[in-house]
Amino acid sequence: MSNFTFEDYRKAIKAKYEKEIEGDYSNNLSSPTTANLRNLCIKRFTSNTNKEDLITFESFFDFPFDKDKKNLFGEEELNKLEAVKRFFLGKTEKPAEDTIRLAAILVDLQPRPFNEFKKKIDKEDLELINELRLTNFDKDISSDILRDQLEIETLNDSTTDFVREKPELFKSQEAEPIPNILSTFVTVGNKSIFKRVRYAVIITILFGLCLIIYLALRQKECMQWSGDHYEIVDCNFKGEGLITANPVEVLDKNLVGLKKVKICDTTVYFDKNHNAIIWYAKRGNGVDFFNSHGRHPENNSPLKPVTKYILDKYINNKKQE
Repeated sequence: MSNFTFEDYRKAIKAKYEKEIEGDYSNNLSSPTTANLRNLCIKRFTSNTNKEDLITFESFFDFPFDKDKKNLFGEEELNKLEAVKRFFLGKTEKPAEDTIRLAAILVDLQPRPFNEFKKKIDKEDLELINELRLTNFDKDISSDILRDQLEIETLNDSTTDFVREKPELFKSQEAEPIPNILSTFVTVGNKSIFKRVRYAVIITILFGLCLIIYLALRQKECMQWSGDHYEIVDCNFKGEGLITANPVEVLDKNLVGLKKVKICDTTVYFDKNHNAIIWYAKRGNGVDFFNSHGRHPENNSPLKPVTKYILDKYINNKKQE
Protein backbone atom coordinates (compact mmCIF):
# COMPACT_ATOMS: atom_id res chain seq x y z
CA MET A 1 0.00 0.00 0.00
CA SER A 2 1.25 3.50 -0.80
CA ASN A 3 2.84 5.46 2.05
CA PHE A 4 2.21 8.90 0.55
CA THR A 5 1.08 11.42 3.12
CA PHE A 6 -1.13 14.47 2.86
CA GLU A 7 2.08 16.52 3.16
CA ASP A 8 3.36 14.81 -0.02
CA TYR A 9 0.08 15.77 -1.71
CA ARG A 10 0.58 19.40 -0.63
CA LYS A 11 4.13 19.43 -2.03
CA ALA A 12 2.93 17.91 -5.32
CA ILE A 13 0.39 20.74 -5.67
CA LYS A 14 3.08 23.38 -5.05
CA ALA A 15 5.35 21.69 -7.63
CA LYS A 16 2.51 21.67 -10.18
CA TYR A 17 1.86 25.36 -9.41
CA GLU A 18 5.48 26.19 -10.30
CA LYS A 19 4.94 24.52 -13.69
CA GLU A 20 1.54 26.11 -14.33
CA ILE A 21 2.73 29.70 -13.80
CA GLU A 22 4.51 29.25 -17.15
CA GLY A 23 1.54 27.54 -18.82
CA ASP A 24 -1.79 28.51 -20.38
CA TYR A 25 -3.08 30.15 -17.20
CA SER A 26 0.08 32.06 -16.32
CA ASN A 27 -1.89 35.34 -16.25
CA ASN A 28 -3.96 33.99 -13.37
CA LEU A 29 -1.25 32.11 -11.46
CA SER A 30 1.91 34.18 -11.89
CA SER A 31 0.14 36.90 -9.89
CA PRO A 32 -2.39 34.93 -7.80
CA THR A 33 -4.57 37.78 -6.55
CA THR A 34 -8.01 36.81 -5.28
CA ALA A 35 -9.56 38.35 -8.40
CA ASN A 36 -7.28 36.31 -10.68
CA LEU A 37 -8.04 33.12 -8.71
CA ARG A 38 -11.77 33.86 -8.98
CA ASN A 39 -11.43 34.14 -12.78
CA LEU A 40 -9.42 30.91 -12.86
CA CYS A 41 -12.15 29.18 -10.82
CA ILE A 42 -14.70 30.13 -13.46
CA LYS A 43 -12.42 28.84 -16.25
CA ARG A 44 -11.71 25.55 -14.49
CA PHE A 45 -15.32 24.80 -13.51
CA THR A 46 -17.27 26.06 -16.54
CA SER A 47 -16.90 22.72 -18.36
CA ASN A 48 -15.94 20.59 -15.35
CA THR A 49 -18.15 17.54 -14.80
CA ASN A 50 -15.94 15.82 -12.24
CA LYS A 51 -18.17 15.00 -9.27
CA GLU A 52 -15.37 15.31 -6.68
CA ASP A 53 -14.31 18.70 -8.08
CA LEU A 54 -17.86 20.04 -7.92
CA ILE A 55 -18.24 18.80 -4.34
CA THR A 56 -14.98 20.56 -3.45
CA PHE A 57 -16.26 23.82 -4.97
CA GLU A 58 -19.52 23.67 -2.99
CA SER A 59 -17.72 22.76 0.23
CA PHE A 60 -15.28 25.66 -0.17
CA PHE A 61 -17.76 28.39 -1.15
CA ASP A 62 -20.96 27.00 0.48
CA PHE A 63 -22.88 27.08 -2.82
CA PRO A 64 -22.80 24.89 -5.96
CA PHE A 65 -21.08 26.15 -9.09
CA ASP A 66 -23.36 27.67 -11.72
CA LYS A 67 -21.77 29.08 -14.88
CA ASP A 68 -24.79 31.39 -15.34
CA LYS A 69 -24.41 32.92 -11.86
CA LYS A 70 -20.81 34.14 -11.84
CA ASN A 71 -21.85 37.18 -9.80
CA LEU A 72 -22.19 34.91 -6.76
CA PHE A 73 -18.50 35.58 -6.18
CA GLY A 74 -18.85 38.44 -3.73
CA GLU A 75 -16.56 39.94 -1.10
CA GLU A 76 -16.90 36.95 1.22
CA GLU A 77 -15.90 34.47 -1.51
CA LEU A 78 -12.90 36.61 -2.48
CA ASN A 79 -11.79 36.60 1.17
CA LYS A 80 -11.93 32.79 1.16
CA LEU A 81 -9.65 32.72 -1.89
CA GLU A 82 -7.07 34.65 0.13
CA ALA A 83 -6.16 31.35 1.81
CA VAL A 84 -5.42 29.75 -1.59
CA LYS A 85 -3.33 32.76 -2.57
CA ARG A 86 -1.26 32.52 0.62
CA PHE A 87 -0.72 28.80 0.02
CA PHE A 88 0.54 29.35 -3.55
CA LEU A 89 2.90 32.11 -2.37
CA GLY A 90 4.26 29.95 0.48
CA LYS A 91 2.99 32.27 3.21
CA THR A 92 1.20 29.53 5.19
CA GLU A 93 2.67 26.24 6.40
CA LYS A 94 -0.52 24.39 7.33
CA PRO A 95 -3.38 25.36 5.01
CA ALA A 96 -6.88 23.97 5.64
CA GLU A 97 -7.92 20.79 3.85
CA ASP A 98 -10.54 22.63 1.76
CA THR A 99 -7.84 25.06 0.61
CA ILE A 100 -5.60 22.19 -0.52
CA ARG A 101 -8.43 20.49 -2.43
CA LEU A 102 -9.37 23.67 -4.34
CA ALA A 103 -5.70 24.48 -5.05
CA ALA A 104 -5.27 21.02 -6.62
CA ILE A 105 -8.12 21.78 -9.02
CA LEU A 106 -6.82 25.24 -9.93
CA VAL A 107 -3.41 23.84 -10.97
CA ASP A 108 -5.10 20.74 -12.47
CA LEU A 109 -3.03 18.23 -10.45
CA GLN A 110 -3.51 14.67 -11.67
CA PRO A 111 -4.49 12.39 -10.09
CA ARG A 112 -6.75 14.05 -7.52
CA PRO A 113 -8.20 14.18 -4.88
CA PHE A 114 -5.83 12.79 -2.24
CA ASN A 115 -7.43 9.33 -2.06
CA GLU A 116 -6.73 8.93 -5.80
CA PHE A 117 -3.28 10.56 -5.57
CA LYS A 118 -2.06 8.05 -3.01
CA LYS A 119 -3.11 5.12 -5.26
CA LYS A 120 -1.48 6.25 -8.49
CA ILE A 121 1.18 8.89 -9.10
CA ASP A 122 3.28 9.82 -12.10
CA LYS A 123 6.93 8.65 -11.96
CA GLU A 124 8.24 12.18 -12.54
CA ASP A 125 6.11 13.54 -9.69
CA LEU A 126 7.27 10.69 -7.42
CA GLU A 127 10.91 11.65 -8.03
CA LEU A 128 10.07 15.29 -7.23
CA ILE A 129 8.36 14.34 -3.95
CA ASN A 130 11.31 12.21 -2.87
CA GLU A 131 13.62 15.11 -3.73
CA LEU A 132 11.53 17.48 -1.60
CA ARG A 133 11.55 15.00 1.27
CA LEU A 134 15.35 14.87 1.26
CA THR A 135 16.02 18.57 0.57
CA ASN A 136 16.83 19.63 4.17
CA PHE A 137 18.73 16.40 4.84
CA ASP A 138 20.97 16.85 1.80
CA LYS A 139 21.66 20.48 2.67
CA ASP A 140 22.99 19.45 6.10
CA ILE A 141 25.25 16.76 4.63
CA SER A 142 26.53 19.08 1.89
CA SER A 143 27.40 21.81 4.38
CA ASP A 144 29.37 19.36 6.54
CA ILE A 145 31.29 17.96 3.56
CA LEU A 146 31.97 21.46 2.26
CA ARG A 147 33.24 22.54 5.66
CA ASP A 148 35.59 19.53 5.82
CA GLN A 149 36.88 20.23 2.30
CA LEU A 150 37.61 23.84 3.24
CA GLU A 151 39.54 22.63 6.30
CA ILE A 152 41.68 20.31 4.14
CA GLU A 153 42.29 23.02 1.52
CA THR A 154 43.28 25.49 4.24
CA LEU A 155 45.72 22.99 5.75
CA ASN A 156 47.22 22.24 2.32
CA ASP A 157 47.64 25.96 1.60
CA SER A 158 49.30 26.44 4.99
CA THR A 159 51.68 23.54 4.33
CA THR A 160 52.62 24.97 0.90
CA ASP A 161 53.32 28.41 2.36
CA PHE A 162 55.40 26.89 5.10
CA VAL A 163 57.58 24.94 2.67
CA ARG A 164 57.94 27.95 0.36
CA GLU A 165 59.32 30.09 3.17
CA LYS A 166 61.46 27.38 4.73
CA PRO A 167 64.86 28.45 3.34
CA GLU A 168 64.55 31.91 4.95
CA LEU A 169 63.06 30.77 8.26
CA PHE A 170 65.52 27.91 8.84
CA LYS A 171 68.59 28.89 6.85
CA SER A 172 70.64 28.99 10.05
CA GLN A 173 69.05 25.89 11.57
CA GLU A 174 69.18 22.18 10.91
CA ALA A 175 66.57 20.78 8.51
CA GLU A 176 65.58 17.89 10.78
CA PRO A 177 62.62 19.58 12.59
CA ILE A 178 60.85 20.36 9.29
CA PRO A 179 59.60 16.80 8.54
CA ASN A 180 58.19 16.60 12.07
CA ILE A 181 56.20 19.81 11.55
CA LEU A 182 54.95 18.60 8.17
CA SER A 183 53.85 15.31 9.71
CA THR A 184 51.81 17.32 12.19
CA PHE A 185 49.89 18.92 9.30
CA VAL A 186 49.30 15.51 7.73
CA THR A 187 47.95 14.23 11.05
CA VAL A 188 45.52 17.13 11.28
CA GLY A 189 44.38 16.49 7.71
CA ASN A 190 43.78 12.83 8.57
CA LYS A 191 41.62 13.91 11.51
CA SER A 192 39.46 15.90 9.11
CA ILE A 193 39.10 12.81 6.91
CA PHE A 194 38.23 10.73 9.98
CA LYS A 195 35.61 13.34 10.83
CA ARG A 196 33.96 12.83 7.45
CA VAL A 197 34.03 9.06 7.92
CA ARG A 198 32.47 9.50 11.36
CA TYR A 199 29.63 11.57 9.87
CA ALA A 200 29.04 8.90 7.24
CA VAL A 201 28.88 6.16 9.91
CA ILE A 202 26.45 8.19 12.05
CA ILE A 203 24.21 8.89 9.06
CA THR A 204 24.21 5.20 8.12
CA ILE A 205 23.26 4.18 11.65
CA LEU A 206 20.46 6.76 11.83
CA PHE A 207 19.11 5.63 8.46
CA GLY A 208 19.12 2.03 9.66
CA LEU A 209 17.23 2.95 12.83
CA CYS A 210 14.64 4.89 10.83
CA LEU A 211 14.19 1.91 8.52
CA ILE A 212 13.70 -0.46 11.45
CA ILE A 213 11.15 1.87 13.08
CA TYR A 214 9.30 2.25 9.77
CA LEU A 215 9.14 -1.52 9.21
CA ALA A 216 7.93 -2.01 12.79
CA LEU A 217 5.19 0.62 12.59
CA ARG A 218 4.00 0.51 8.98
CA GLN A 219 1.32 -2.06 9.83
CA LYS A 220 -0.30 0.63 12.02
CA GLU A 221 -0.52 3.29 9.30
CA CYS A 222 -4.20 2.69 8.48
CA MET A 223 -7.56 3.52 10.03
CA GLN A 224 -11.19 2.39 9.80
CA TRP A 225 -14.45 4.11 10.72
CA SER A 226 -16.11 2.09 13.48
CA GLY A 227 -19.48 3.86 13.66
CA ASP A 228 -18.71 6.98 15.65
CA HIS A 229 -14.91 7.35 15.46
CA TYR A 230 -11.82 6.11 13.63
CA GLU A 231 -9.88 3.09 14.88
CA ILE A 232 -6.16 2.82 14.04
CA VAL A 233 -5.70 -0.65 12.52
CA ASP A 234 -3.21 -2.76 10.60
CA CYS A 235 -3.23 -2.03 6.87
CA ASN A 236 -4.02 -5.73 6.27
CA PHE A 237 -6.90 -5.60 8.74
CA LYS A 238 -9.94 -7.52 7.43
CA GLY A 239 -12.55 -6.10 9.81
CA GLU A 240 -12.69 -8.84 12.45
CA GLY A 241 -13.84 -7.51 15.79
CA LEU A 242 -15.54 -4.36 14.41
CA ILE A 243 -19.18 -4.33 13.42
CA THR A 244 -18.62 -2.25 10.31
CA ALA A 245 -18.43 -2.56 6.56
CA ASN A 246 -16.34 0.57 6.15
CA PRO A 247 -13.09 0.19 4.19
CA VAL A 248 -9.61 0.38 5.68
CA GLU A 249 -8.02 3.75 4.76
CA VAL A 250 -4.51 5.18 4.90
CA LEU A 251 -3.97 6.92 8.24
CA ASP A 252 -4.76 10.64 7.93
CA LYS A 253 -3.76 12.67 10.99
CA ASN A 254 -6.23 15.37 9.94
CA LEU A 255 -9.14 12.91 10.17
CA VAL A 256 -8.17 10.38 12.83
CA GLY A 257 -9.63 12.62 15.57
CA LEU A 258 -13.01 12.96 13.83
CA LYS A 259 -15.91 11.75 16.03
CA LYS A 260 -19.67 11.62 15.70
CA VAL A 261 -21.40 13.74 18.34
CA LYS A 262 -24.44 12.46 20.20
CA ILE A 263 -26.73 15.46 20.64
CA CYS A 264 -28.21 16.11 24.09
CA ASP A 265 -29.60 19.03 26.10
CA THR A 266 -26.14 20.09 27.27
CA THR A 267 -24.51 20.07 23.80
CA VAL A 268 -22.70 23.35 23.01
CA TYR A 269 -22.95 24.27 19.34
CA PHE A 270 -21.17 27.65 19.21
CA ASP A 271 -18.19 29.26 20.93
CA LYS A 272 -18.26 32.63 22.71
CA ASN A 273 -17.76 34.39 19.36
CA HIS A 274 -20.80 32.59 17.89
CA ASN A 275 -18.62 30.43 15.62
CA ALA A 276 -19.86 26.89 15.07
CA ILE A 277 -17.91 24.15 16.88
CA ILE A 278 -20.22 21.35 15.73
CA TRP A 279 -20.36 20.19 12.09
CA TYR A 280 -23.05 18.26 10.26
CA ALA A 281 -23.86 16.30 7.11
CA LYS A 282 -27.19 15.04 5.86
CA ARG A 283 -27.81 11.30 5.73
CA GLY A 284 -31.12 9.92 4.57
CA ASN A 285 -33.93 11.90 6.20
CA GLY A 286 -31.78 13.19 9.03
CA VAL A 287 -28.36 14.56 9.83
CA ASP A 288 -25.26 13.37 11.64
CA PHE A 289 -23.23 15.73 13.82
CA PHE A 290 -19.44 15.71 14.23
CA ASN A 291 -16.79 17.43 16.33
CA SER A 292 -14.75 18.77 13.37
CA HIS A 293 -14.82 19.55 9.66
CA GLY A 294 -13.99 17.09 6.89
CA ARG A 295 -16.19 14.56 5.09
CA HIS A 296 -18.80 12.09 6.31
CA PRO A 297 -16.89 8.79 6.68
CA GLU A 298 -19.84 6.73 5.39
CA ASN A 299 -21.27 8.71 2.45
CA ASN A 300 -18.38 11.13 1.73
CA SER A 301 -20.62 14.22 2.05
CA PRO A 302 -18.79 17.43 3.04
CA LEU A 303 -19.24 18.42 6.69
CA LYS A 304 -20.58 21.93 7.19
CA PRO A 305 -20.71 24.18 10.26
CA VAL A 306 -24.02 23.85 12.08
CA THR A 307 -26.51 26.73 11.80
CA LYS A 308 -29.57 27.80 13.79
CA TYR A 309 -31.74 26.75 10.85
CA ILE A 310 -30.37 23.19 10.95
CA LEU A 311 -30.83 23.00 14.73
CA ASP A 312 -34.42 24.24 14.49
CA LYS A 313 -35.25 21.83 11.68
CA TYR A 314 -33.66 18.65 12.99
CA ILE A 315 -33.31 19.11 16.75
CA ASN A 316 -35.68 21.70 18.24
CA ASN A 317 -38.74 20.80 16.13
CA LYS A 318 -38.37 17.12 17.00
CA LYS A 319 -38.26 17.99 20.68
CA GLN A 320 -41.53 19.90 20.35
CA GLU A 321 -43.15 16.99 18.53
